[in-house]
Amino acid sequence: MKWAFVFPGQGSQSPGMGKWLYDQFPSARKVFQEASDALNLDMQKLCFESTDAELALTAQTQPALLCVSTATQIVLNEKFNLNPSFTAGHSIGEYASLVLSGVIPFSTAMKAVRLRGESMQKAVPQGEGGMLACLGLEENQIEILCHWAEKESGEKPVQAANFNCPGQIVISGHLKALNYLKENFKPENVDPVAFQNTKRIKFIPLNVSAPFHCSMMKPAEQAMADFFKNIEFKTPRFPIVQNLTATPETDPLRIKQNLVAQVSGSVKWTQSIQNLSKLGVQNYVECGHGQVLKGLIKKIDEGAQTFSLQSADDLTKIEDHLKASGH
Repeated sequence: MKWAFVFPGQGSQSPGMGKWLYDQFPSARKVFQEASDALNLDMQKLCFESTDAELALTAQTQPALLCVSTATQIVLNEKFNLNPSFTAGHSIGEYASLVLSGVIPFSTAMKAVRLRGESMQKAVPQGEGGMLACLGLEENQIEILCHWAEKESGEKPVQAANFNCPGQIVISGHLKALNYLKENFKPENVDPVAFQNTKRIKFIPLNVSAPFHCSMMKPAEQAMADFFKNIEFKTPRFPIVQNLTATPETDPLRIKQNLVAQVSGSVKWTQSIQNLSKLGVQNYVECGHGQVLKGLIKKIDEGAQTFSLQSADDLTKIEDHLKASGH
């Protein structure tokens, strides 16, 4: 029976995240302390007492998510001694996969994600970039749409950022181009053939502070390349399905290169889960705050068994499932 541990990205955070783990498990408290020491920051206060607005600041969000995701997977392993066949993380969640797999130490990953958040925030002046969720469109249609928006608006870039699940793709880029697209899109104006059978298309602007996962993030990508230049990446204990390639990676150099390029590259989450399914993975645990990935995975692979860890009850559900399957 193959399991994958998956780790959430930005948008999953909320005040109080990880508190139940902190209250119930000494191992989780140790993770919070290590995170606080690594950044000289009170991680408990950040995760438990911040407002939504404070936690939404990218430089705060990314360390908070990594801290809670790491605490979650440590508790999970402590309770069940369950090793995954593969691991994957959505955007910032990929760093938790590296920690789980022993590629880089937790303290190094914490420093990296703090820099990543700060660099992504600084890469583009406020108000110049944005992100737009596109509902009801396929991958090839998104590509056509992005080219059309760039050409008609006269602004670049407009690029696919997140392939979250079938019919839910997020694009990222210049805000003027995204606004033009939202206000002027009509199937017949873009490509009557490609869009002829498309119904219920919807565009939703995302409340984000920067245009993540597009070429506007190149300055942040360079900052991460500089940070990791002299840091050794070890061979992972479990293959990591990386966002950039959507395939299992085990070579430390490739993992480092893909991790850096991920800052301005697309998050191929749909393709990642499809490939995991082909590799025989049937069970997924979302290790971290929220249940966003759990929902996306069910839309990609209806037959998958999905679990999250939001309370002690969720631990019981995993335990019952393991017993029923003879683990």
